[in-house]
Amino acid sequence: MSEDQLPKWNAQLKGIPPQEIIAWALQHGDKPVLTTNFRPYEVAILHAVTDVAPNIPVIWCDTGYNTPNTYKHAEELIERLKLNVKLYVPKQTVAHRDAVMGIPQIDDPRHKLFTEQVKLEPFQRAMAEHKPDVWFTNLRKGQTALRDSLDILSLSKDGVLKVSPFYNYSDAQLDAYLKQHNLPNEHKYFDPTKVLENRECGLHT
Repeated sequence: MSEDQLPKWNAQLKGIPPQEIIAWALQHGDKPVLTTNFRPYEVAILHAVTDVAPNIPVIWCDTGYNTPNTYKHAEELIERLKLNVKLYVPKQTVAHRDAVMGIPQIDDPRHKLFTEQVKLEPFQRAMAEHKPDVWFTNLRKGQTALRDSLDILSLSKDGVLKVSPFYNYSDAQLDAYLKQHNLPNEHKYFDPTKVLENRECGLHT
């Protein structure tokens, strides 16, 4: 799919239920993946995508700094939704990194290296191994300035079709989706690379 086709398809998909968007997207690729970090509301896209494609690879790049609540939530969802999780972790342990670097502040020059080690390198390794042509993600409008410039469909810098079925959903609409499907949520989440909620993590730039 070329970039000039996106506006037409985004206009047609607006207002369509997530599962129908997902089914549509699956017809436009042969190697789909779903990425997750088990942050709040991730259960919505995990449920919606696996409802349509139960065996899709679910790439989890675990920084090693998740809260105990997040790890317990992840285990619950992996079991309940029968997720085909492909786990990727940094090459250096948290203990090693804590001893030599810790978690640098945003204005610390080492923060870029930290982000590369705990998030970008594992993600790039995952994408290189799976070579997807369709990438399901839970990006939503209103999260960051960059994400406000995207839409239900967008292209990654590598030309992969990114599909965000819940892009136009508010928290209230997601709460309703979770209630409808009796899905759990977990809000005690920590991303050591973002620090600020409206700061971009680096995977979608």
